[in-house]
Amino acid sequence: MNPFAELDTVQLQKAHPECGLAAGALGTVVLVHAQGEAYEVEFIGLDGHTQAVLTLPAAEVAAIAQPWRQVA
Repeated sequence: MNPFAELDTVQLQKAHPECGLAAGALGTVVLVHAQGEAYEVEFIGLDGHTQAVLTLPAAEVAAIAQPWRQVA
């Protein structure tokens, strides 16, 4: 299981064309279900409005590289 917390940014691993989301889309975890077995993830469009909110199994989200958080 992925140890994501609420407000973490995650990357979608599987496309959801019915919502206009391609694999690789970035979203924000808004709720953690069953200690990380699934996540409620919000995806924001370029216009700043919510594009979709999906409940996704842990296998469909991944961590993203965050080089700005690394210490040199």
